[in-house]
Amino acid sequence: MKKNMGQKDRIVRVILGVTMLVYAVVFQNMVGLVGVIPLLTGASGYCPLYSVLGIQSFRFED
Repeated sequence: MKKNMGQKDRIVRVILGVTMLVYAVVFQNMVGLVGVIPLLTGASGYCPLYSVLGIQSFRFED
């Protein structure tokens, strides 16, 4: 699995994921559990949807 997400993209996803999970806990709302998806993709640096769409925000360092 190659990384296809840049550093900024990963940071935004992790923050969004944590925020959504906190929302799920505070308001006892199952919809907030969707926050697991951006959290996991941000932590791993790989987004399956990016692969399907041919998007890559990761810059290769020469």
